[in-house]
Amino acid sequence: MPGTKHHNGRHDTPPPRTGSNETEVLRGFLDHLRTSIAAKVDGAPEPQVRTAAVPTGTNLLGLLHHLTFVERATFLGDDVTDWQATFRAAPADSVTDVVARYRDTVRRANDVLDGCTDLGAPVPRPRPDRPAPSLRWALTHLIEETGRHAGHADILRELIDGTTGR
Repeated sequence: MPGTKHHNGRHDTPPPRTGSNETEVLRGFLDHLRTSIAAKVDGAPEPQVRTAAVPTGTNLLGLLHHLTFVERATFLGDDVTDWQATFRAAPADSVTDVVARYRDTVRRANDVLDGCTDLGAPVPRPRPDRPAPSLRWALTHLIEETGRHAGHADILRELIDGTTGR
């Protein structure tokens, strides 16, 4: 679908307009946001991609690193004990490494989601002794979380090199 062209030649892609049921709509919006934030980080220059542009220390690479952990905790059942630490990528991690790890996590999460047909059922967990949210809640939470951080990423990337658009 064509988008709005910005000053730097990138196109802004509108949200998906497909989905014949609630699951398809939720997954469509989540995948749209996932693609948007990965594209925003992909190709960002070092060291600016790690440089905090706000007093809280938030940086572009850290946002995607954090979202990798959110996906893993929500859909793959990983246990995260220090959420603040997830906002910092390791110094040895390149932009390519973090983007690839995020995309691989999204693929693995989608494999789990592909097997889920009931939005009211709990997200499958590798450890059934741990409580799990409903699929509906998990998808809605990931849309909110990814959308919020995609907005942060839009601003940070524009500050880094003027890149705008999804």
